[in-house]
Amino acid sequence: MQDLIYMDHNATTPVDNRVLEAMLPYFSEKYGNPSSIYRLAKECDLAKEKSREKVAGLIGAKPAEVFFTSCGTESDNLAIKGVCFANKERGNHIITSKIEHHAVLSTCKWLEKEGFEVSYIGVDKYGIVNLHELEKSITDKTILISIMYANNEVGTIEPIADIADIAKTRDIYFHTDAVQAVGKIPINIKDLEIDLLSLSAHKLYGPKGIGALYIKKGANIDPLLHGGHHERNKRAGTENVPGIVGLGVASEIASEDIEKSKEIKILRDKLEKGLLERIDDIKINGHPEKRLDGTLNLCIKYVEGESMLIHLDYNNIAASSGSACTSGSLEPSHVLTAMGISPEIAHGSLRFSLGKENTEEQVNKILETLPPIVEKLRAMSPLYPEG
Repeated sequence: MQDLIYMDHNATTPVDNRVLEAMLPYFSEKYGNPSSIYRLAKECDLAKEKSREKVAGLIGAKPAEVFFTSCGTESDNLAIKGVCFANKERGNHIITSKIEHHAVLSTCKWLEKEGFEVSYIGVDKYGIVNLHELEKSITDKTILISIMYANNEVGTIEPIADIADIAKTRDIYFHTDAVQAVGKIPINIKDLEIDLLSLSAHKLYGPKGIGALYIKKGANIDPLLHGGHHERNKRAGTENVPGIVGLGVASEIASEDIEKSKEIKILRDKLEKGLLERIDDIKINGHPEKRLDGTLNLCIKYVEGESMLIHLDYNNIAASSGSACTSGSLEPSHVLTAMGISPEIAHGSLRFSLGKENTEEQVNKILETLPPIVEKLRAMSPLYPEG
């Protein structure tokens, strides 16, 4: 069987073998509940705290500011709902952007039903948040700004330092969904006025089912889950020790491998250049420079993204059209439409997200495979102009 060419790392990454090896003992002989007091339990508790140190090290935080969750979505929910309900006496206004992950957008929509007001800030053609509009949207009731660090669909990296400064100046909490950014670009929380930051293990070669939320010391936040005193009363529930160990090792490896992103960028640029040369009526989405090194999002006119994906899959190539979390939706990407791309063109989007195991040979294979697919689909499309 032909080897799979996997280029959907923004959806999830394979678990690094070193991560898996570190996790395995905590499914078998090291099975203790870290909240108990005997030796087996204490060994698990020690592993949990060592992992907390490794996650903190990846983003430049203090270990006491890292709280384990089940995933990036839970981290986003805890950050946004937690701040809003703990500070509702100060105000009821939230600011976010139109291109956020649905973990943020759906949470904000739910909060609107609970009496909170939300401003959804627009972006430019590259997906960069409009800072002027953001500043104008601030009122004396604004208690939280939540803007993603890097977009999951187009890879655009937002001006986080500028947004953080705006929030700090106005004494407003600032949360960033950094699920796509952590492990791919250097992040040092000490250099940024960020109050809360979400991350997820399965985006950086760790396991699914484990995430973390950075909460700056002194931040006022209510828990989502109520029960025991786990995670210093911020997140009740017996800790997922194997997952925590996996996230810790993945964070340690990511800290060491951060420079490998330059190699990924070379492959991404080769793929982008090759497709532009081989396929006409194609549009590259996202900022040309301020973009994650492994992300290539493009729209191919007169064909549908889903049809291209099916043909690519038949050729053992895994990519995506938009976000994996909205793959069942018939609606065009909310990210692309917010960037001013028409729905009919947005329907022809493809996202290739590269990782450290991808090769030049795989890029060449895609360059050989995709153009004939596009030609075949366009020949069947009533929209494609003949001649």
